[in-house]
Amino acid sequence: MVGQAGRDNLQMTDATPDFWPSCGHALLATQTGHHLVVTDAFLQHLLQRPELAPIPTSCEAELALHQRLLDDPRRTVTAPDLDALADRDAADNLAVWLRFRDRLLARPTLEASYLALFQGSGVDVPPVLVHQLTQVLLRHVMGPQASAMEARAAEMLFRPQKISVLEGGTVMAADHDTVERHARTDGFGSLGQLLRQAGAKLRSVDLDVLDTDNADIYWPRSEHFDTAVCLNHGQPALDALCRVMEKWVSHFLQVQVHINTEREIQDEHWVWHVGLDAEASGILNDLYQDQPVDEVRHQRLMCLFKLEFAQPLDMRSDVAGRPVYLAMAQDAQGLLKLKPQNLLLNLPLARRS
Repeated sequence: MVGQAGRDNLQMTDATPDFWPSCGHALLATQTGHHLVVTDAFLQHLLQRPELAPIPTSCEAELALHQRLLDDPRRTVTAPDLDALADRDAADNLAVWLRFRDRLLARPTLEASYLALFQGSGVDVPPVLVHQLTQVLLRHVMGPQASAMEARAAEMLFRPQKISVLEGGTVMAADHDTVERHARTDGFGSLGQLLRQAGAKLRSVDLDVLDTDNADIYWPRSEHFDTAVCLNHGQPALDALCRVMEKWVSHFLQVQVHINTEREIQDEHWVWHVGLDAEASGILNDLYQDQPVDEVRHQRLMCLFKLEFAQPLDMRSDVAGRPVYLAMAQDAQGLLKLKPQNLLLNLPLARRS
């Protein structure tokens, strides 16, 4: 059983303030290769999620089972244990968590468990848990030298973004859940909901736009997810996203890549591409196969990237030395839903013995 040994390896230096502290990253241990290992403390942290933590109306059986799991988060839970819970939603949520826990413990590292989630017959883990794992892993991958802009760009890899095109063509990304919360309450929480129901006209709430000259505002509010960024070419958020993706690939796949933005693909020998989300995957596939892409879909493309391997021998021999094109696109609802696992599963890697 892995305990708390190794946690000192994850302490921050003075270079970067701590960020996303409640994601659970500090509760994990590390092993050779700087990969993460699940601990009892991390499993206990997951058990405290609002979907799993008991509520005032929880029955005695639920309270007792939850406490037993807190005492020993690796213990076996039987079907009769779950059947004894009065709240069927609570029983179902706990069954999902147990399956998720077993997935985490089936592999030697969290990185291996994360990759295994996307292999086989399909993902059977709720998105909220996948997003939490992605956040924890990004927190680890970025390490003690992350910039505020890199941390904000990394949010796009585990939290859907609402895309807005302002007058003049400025493209802004803001956290979707934060935007929705402000839309419901005008930024005043439950009071805002009451006032809105009463017909009161409330002021609009604008999110701060994070840029290089105000980057320090990010650190004390890193878990508020309440800053917007500009995604136009040449803006620091896109460059930061490139650096985060480079670190992500390097950590998981042990290959060095260089990623930069592109305005268009002008390549007669285009041989490989990866969509960073479902919408972009479909558009790139159609363009590659010379299928028509109407103007509406084409306008959803937000950015193209070119990924190049530092060592061509790390690539499949039939495409070695050629660039890999990446793209991200908003969907029909104006949401950007990046899937960082695509970068890990779909690159043309050379086979390794």
